[in-house]
Amino acid sequence: MPRSLFDQDKLDPVQGAWHFEQILQDQGLWPVAGVDEVGRGCLAGPVVAAAVILPKDLTKHGITDSKRLSATQRQQLAELIKEVAVSVSVARIEPKEIDRINILQASLLAMKLAVKSLSVQPRAILVDGNQQVPIDIPQKTVIKGDSRSCSIAAASIVAKVYRDRLMEEYSQEFPQYLFEKHKGYGTKSHREMIRRFGPCPIHRKSFRGVCGDG
Repeated sequence: MPRSLFDQDKLDPVQGAWHFEQILQDQGLWPVAGVDEVGRGCLAGPVVAAAVILPKDLTKHGITDSKRLSATQRQQLAELIKEVAVSVSVARIEPKEIDRINILQASLLAMKLAVKSLSVQPRAILVDGNQQVPIDIPQKTVIKGDSRSCSIAAASIVAKVYRDRLMEEYSQEFPQYLFEKHKGYGTKSHREMIRRFGPCPIHRKSFRGVCGDG
């Protein structure tokens, strides 16, 4: 079973984006991987997770919550992260599997697979949110972790850039849904396209708004 770390801490997010990593490093739990997923709330496309191990001596380089960055900034930082990271891994769970096991389990599975695919296995992981990854590695869940941990933020950037590019590729295969614009999220225009054309093979059939119930 996953083992939670320093559950009783009272860490203030203003103490620094390397604070959680430093605690683990001081405990001898190194390397540390940050883990995050994107696409959980989408109506189409896979859920994507990334795991990133940053070097101890990395200066922040503008790494922060991917939602605070422009697309260009994310792309530039994703390339930087891949260049300097000790290890980076991405995993995805496809819509059919999401429909089969539900989006929460699919998100956790994607994060597990991302961690297991790292070329260097971490001794601890920092996970965005409040759900532990089903893996036997000491871990700490961090609410709003993509804005409180540099490692989680790096994972959020890598996952977001990967998924956005994938949805842009899907837009070539299914141009009527405008995936290049909304990336599969449930925007008004996306829902209208579903009503007009019905769901396509990458839509999540179990999601409200895809099969005519929202």
